[in-house]
Amino acid sequence: MPAVPPRHRTGNTGMTGPGAGPGGPDDAGAMAGKRPIIVHLPSPTGGRRVRVDGEILGLAHNVGDLVEFLRRAGLEIEPEQVADSPLIDWRGAGPDRWEAETRT
Repeated sequence: MPAVPPRHRTGNTGMTGPGAGPGGPDDAGAMAGKRPIIVHLPSPTGGRRVRVDGEILGLAHNVGDLVEFLRRAGLEIEPEQVADSPLIDWRGAGPDRWEAETRT
């Protein structure tokens, strides 16, 4: 079994909505140090499970799916902002990986 790479850490949030903190998109405020959005490793069949504050939102197969899940949860974020949002905890891989790992 291959080793799991470290979590993908990123920068500026750019988010609005309930999870963006009291200051809006440029101030994570009370959310500093806490990332309520978790994007898990790709599943064996592809896609990544998305959780917000412990609730599973669905299986995203691309950034567009992730953005839509977050919009439905009341968090507005642009697709180009997901890689740099400190509120998103990318487990095992960054936003460029959505397919199942292939074995050779």
